[in-house]
Amino acid sequence: MARVRHPSPQTAAVLVALAETGADWSHGYDLCRTLGLKAGTVYPILIRLAERGHVETSWETDPPRGRPARHLYRLSTAGAELARTVTASARAADTAPAPGPAPLAPRTA
Repeated sequence: MARVRHPSPQTAAVLVALAETGADWSHGYDLCRTLGLKAGTVYPILIRLAERGHVETSWETDPPRGRPARHLYRLSTAGAELARTVTASARAADTAPAPGPAPLAPRTA
């Protein structure tokens, strides 16, 4: 039986943020600022998602003068599907009862 791995909350946040931009390209720095995550968290996630085919990458073709080209990211078709799955799972978890033992009924005398 194959093990199903669920993305970390940070990975899920990156997927959802990229899904919100649709087919537009995003800069990693902008994702860091939007999500409130450090670059040391976001960039490894983007690299892993790209290696797994969930994110497409490209270099900026016409950067402003005086600034180097930046790397751009957007969801692939597979990444968009994963983002939909993550979003649906999060919604289902919000409506599901909390895990753990059921609360005890109060005693009656």
